[in-house]
Amino acid sequence: MVTEAAAKKPIQSLEDAIEHCQSLGMRLSKQRRFILELLWQEKDHLSAREIYDRLNHQGKEIGHTSVYQNLEALSAQGVIECVDRADGRLYGNISDPHSHVNCLDSQKIIDVHVELPAELLAQIEQQTGVKITSYSVNFYGHQANLEPEG
Repeated sequence: MVTEAAAKKPIQSLEDAIEHCQSLGMRLSKQRRFILELLWQEKDHLSAREIYDRLNHQGKEIGHTSVYQNLEALSAQGVIECVDRADGRLYGNISDPHSHVNCLDSQKIIDVHVELPAELLAQIEQQTGVKITSYSVNFYGHQANLEPEG
């Protein structure tokens, strides 16, 4: 979906994320770079604690406070995604408008790009009187062994 938010260049790689930080005038400390590298390497939604543990396990020493401060700065500037859940915040590498499939079995969040039909968006706009400029849909379900039909 092309939105007003998409007018800026989307962040599709680690290099794009670093370039975006630089264009915002954000300092790219080694700790901030470690966090970005990990999120792009993992391509998963991770808690601050998981990020801290994984970086330290890799021998990249970083403090708890530094992890939290950098995650807040990166998400506030739209470089990374922050997902608020009942059990805490999760951070992911995709920051452009997208939807999520939430697996109720594994608690994983899977990023998906969904384009809703124009007729549906028009219907929602008519019902609400609000011009839709962006959207994200949350899907919930259980793991399934779906066999292709045929």
